[in-house]
Amino acid sequence: MDRVKKKFGFGCMRLPMIGDKVDIEQFKQMVDLFLESGFNYFDTAHVYLGGQSETAIREAVVKRYPRDAFILTDKLSKFNFNSEDEIRPLFETQLKDAGVDYFDFYLMHAQNEENFAKYKSCRAYETAFELKKEGKIRHVGISFHDSAEVLDKILTEYPELEVVQIQFNYLDYEDDKVQSKACYDVISKHGKKAIVMEPVKGGKLANMADEAAAVFKEMGDASPASYAIRFAAGFENIFMVLSGMSTLAQMQDNVSYMKDFVPLSEEETAAVFRVRDIINSLKLIQCTACRYCTDGCPQEIQIPNIFAVMNEKKQFPGTDAAFGFGMATRGHGKPSDCVECGQCEDACPQKLPIRELLKQAAAELE
Repeated sequence: MDRVKKKFGFGCMRLPMIGDKVDIEQFKQMVDLFLESGFNYFDTAHVYLGGQSETAIREAVVKRYPRDAFILTDKLSKFNFNSEDEIRPLFETQLKDAGVDYFDFYLMHAQNEENFAKYKSCRAYETAFELKKEGKIRHVGISFHDSAEVLDKILTEYPELEVVQIQFNYLDYEDDKVQSKACYDVISKHGKKAIVMEPVKGGKLANMADEAAAVFKEMGDASPASYAIRFAAGFENIFMVLSGMSTLAQMQDNVSYMKDFVPLSEEETAAVFRVRDIINSLKLIQCTACRYCTDGCPQEIQIPNIFAVMNEKKQFPGTDAAFGFGMATRGHGKPSDCVECGQCEDACPQKLPIRELLKQAAAELE
């Protein structure tokens, strides 16, 4: 972990796209600025962007920089294996796709009580520890979406784990479902390091209603995203804060204030929680657009896109919802096409009642 230069990492789940392909040239520009600014931590997974995230990193990072210039985290996702025998071949495929001989960090992906049972039955943790002994992994950890109680159980059962990646932002800090603060406290109790995902909650804390944005505007010209990322980075046991940047402009903004990171002041912290209260009053759908729900949808409903239209309608009443809804459903299923199979809810890290929300969307938008 001593090779990590700064507390800010590049999350590669939301890379710049041209159609359904990664915009490699813009990604290269973002990578260059990121590394030139003194940062070196990249986070990916085999399931991100239909497998394109790993190969994009190979082209934009691995082929263009020496291996000791960057730190790379990858993950073992539940969608990619169903037995112990499948894990090693998958891992070798990940190394090949990313173009590296080892991963600095390798995480058991999206652990919750149900997924943990699968990983245990397939000896996934034990396999990762074996790969670490072989030098193909430097550090083993987990990414996590469940209660603090379940996290405590996992860390007690596998004390060899070194890091835990959790959803952590000021909107979820004291949320009963996400339990950001409670999970952070469990990580600290076990003497592990925390990695933050979703510090901007899928963009919700970057693009917000005028009333909420005005609170930050009163304090100066800093972007709303800057307050969210600095909030997360200000906690002592936070080892890394990831941002899923998808444009060069986002990268430029983020490195401008994280290059010489300064924690939030008391005044800024108070403003952050005022904004939280305003956002909560709008009762937005707390979707982070991770898109895990869409992969197996039999009706090919673009659930995050539809929820984004719903949220935009609530935050900005003058928005042309009909246009946004048309874009969200073009060539795909409508909310009323939902057959209520429930796979989306099983896959959702936010534990959203997606089927019920789609019924609301059908009533409001169709």
